[in-house]
Amino acid sequence: MFMDKRKVVITGMGIYSCLGQNLEDVRQSLYDGKSGIIFDPVRKEMGFRSALTAFLPQPDLKGIVHRNQRVYMPQQAQYAYLATLEALKNANLDMEYIENHNIGILYGNDSSADAVMRSVDTMREKKSTTLIGAGGIFQSMNSTVTMNLACLFKLKGINLTVSGACASGSHAIGLGSLLIKWGLQDCIVCGGAQEVNPFSIGSFDGISAFSVRENEPTKASRPFDRDRDGLVPGGGAATVIIESYESALKRGAPILAEVLGYGFSSNGDHISVPNVDGPARSLQMAINEANVCLKDIGYINAHATSTPMGDQNEAKAIHAVFGTCKPEVTSTKSMTGHEMWMAGASEIIYSMLMMKNNFIAPNINFENPDENSQYLNIPAQRVNKKFDMFLSNSFGFGGTNSTLIVKNL
Repeated sequence: MFMDKRKVVITGMGIYSCLGQNLEDVRQSLYDGKSGIIFDPVRKEMGFRSALTAFLPQPDLKGIVHRNQRVYMPQQAQYAYLATLEALKNANLDMEYIENHNIGILYGNDSSADAVMRSVDTMREKKSTTLIGAGGIFQSMNSTVTMNLACLFKLKGINLTVSGACASGSHAIGLGSLLIKWGLQDCIVCGGAQEVNPFSIGSFDGISAFSVRENEPTKASRPFDRDRDGLVPGGGAATVIIESYESALKRGAPILAEVLGYGFSSNGDHISVPNVDGPARSLQMAINEANVCLKDIGYINAHATSTPMGDQNEAKAIHAVFGTCKPEVTSTKSMTGHEMWMAGASEIIYSMLMMKNNFIAPNINFENPDENSQYLNIPAQRVNKKFDMFLSNSFGFGGTNSTLIVKNL
């Protein structure tokens, strides 16, 4: 029976995002309020209602990962590999240490559509299954990121993919924190990855989920704004190294922050339309576990994706929990679009970069509040402010909710 809960700290971060492919470039984009959204003519040719997307360069792993291993890696696993390389370096974790300790991996991923489509196309066109190749198996599985990273980095602890829709990356960090608190793991590679290709989000476009403000791509994602007309798809990968305070101290690791609280809930309601009660319970659970006063939370990174109903109900939930206590609330999705399975992890990194550099990135494109967002403190311009604690929300289809509270150290 476990008695004393251990302190969980963040010792490393890495990212591959439309805002930049390393921490410093991403920090600068956040500071400048720079959008990573573009118009993709290929999507229009494919019959997309909206050709808006976040732009990321395709990784080139030649000379970094052997060809025999690259064949197993779909797009999102490549993003995750580069993000994890940076995070491990950031955490001062080298291969010798990793090989001699049971370091785990929990990574959020909820699709591998491009790999599945290519396999199906090969079967249909070539009338042969043998031409798919062994890589097709491992690229098309939902667990493709964790299986690839666990093998490439020789991770020997827990090895599990967290599939929780757009809360996947957040749940990965939250569940990892619980394993560490209860002494089941000392160090875990956590994160989230999202492929960025037309096949991965065609069905979303088909239900008119995306903004059609194609004539001004960087203004299309408008969380909390009265005139929002849908989200913009994004993606990439974000890796956060979490470990026990004792483990970090013992190996002389950089201790960046503490994961204070993890809240979760299910709406128990509609499969795609969020409600207010579920998110509010997730927020309150995280606050209770963290055992902090509302006034101690200096910033909220909202889930707000720029959809009419989602933003409205999150605004209601935040207002219901925080009341007259009004920390700055922004959605970095105004710049990145909705990074889906990655978002819960990347938004921890975005918030960490702000906290470590004493600013709050703007909720760009926020011009007119609606009847619910008017009750929140949403800055449309960068705020230069020191804060030592933030709360980050992530909600997903099926009514899955995750909330994390992180404290500066």
